[in-house]
Amino acid sequence: METQQASQKALSTEFLMEIRVDLDLQIIGDTPAGHRRLYPIKGGWGKGPQLQGTVLPGGSDSFLVCPDGTGILDVRLTLKTDDDSLIFITYRGLLYHTPSLDTKLMSGEAVDWSAYYFRIAPFCETASEKYGWLNRTLSIDVGEVDPNGVSYSVYQIK
Repeated sequence: METQQASQKALSTEFLMEIRVDLDLQIIGDTPAGHRRLYPIKGGWGKGPQLQGTVLPGGSDSFLVCPDGTGILDVRLTLKTDDDSLIFITYRGLLYHTPSLDTKLMSGEAVDWSAYYFRIAPFCETASEKYGWLNRTLSIDVGEVDPNGVSYSVYQIK
């Protein structure tokens, strides 16, 4: 049987922005799906070479911790740019850490980002012509948790 070699195409990334999201906490608890927490979004900011703005209050960060310790994120937020455009950002992601790290994070203790795996895949939606390119941009983010919220380094996939 002849094996056909697939051509390999390298992916590259370019820094898009840093996003900071300040969160409240609602612990739903152990449900049939896993341990559920909701984090209402209080605010935040986004800064990058091509845009800057404020994360508006009112979005939601839904977090489900599965029995194996994998946390699944489902987030919706709105970024209002400094020139008054609105960008709706949705993402799913994974946050994997040990129970002892979860205890530290929940108690407000700072934990170095390299101690856990936190990645998201956001999608942007906007009516703005200026930022319309975001509607056609796929990105990946590396996240970091702290006692008051989360921060993401967002990289556009080229």
